[in-house]
Amino acid sequence: MSITYEWRGDFENADLNALHAEGFDHVPLDIDWHAQVHRHSLGWVCARRDGALVGFVNVAWDGGVHAFVLDTVVARERRGTGIGAGLVAAAVRGARAAKCEWLHVDFDDHLRAFYFDACGFKPTDAGLIDLSG
Repeated sequence: MSITYEWRGDFENADLNALHAEGFDHVPLDIDWHAQVHRHSLGWVCARRDGALVGFVNVAWDGGVHAFVLDTVVARERRGTGIGAGLVAAAVRGARAAKCEWLHVDFDDHLRAFYFDACGFKPTDAGLIDLSG
């Protein structure tokens, strides 16, 4: 299985909406990801197998030295093959090349081993305010 990773790679909104829906267990939405990441992100990484989008991660930033991993997603049939770690590794390289000093991530508890063990993130104190309600 040959997977390619591309920093700021091109993608179709329909492909990313389908992948995101599968990865985050919701119906496909009609989000203009292309406009969103070009407007707000330092970069993103597309993982492809035989031309098909099989993984994606968004790297938002503060315009300075802090970057943030968001929406790491891998196609269901490709999970557990190292694609997620490859996406994050490419995100690290992209953020480092942009002279960021810190790459942040938050995640659900069941993803601790992935982010800490497979990707090399270190635990840190952080705060969160739930603005949804």
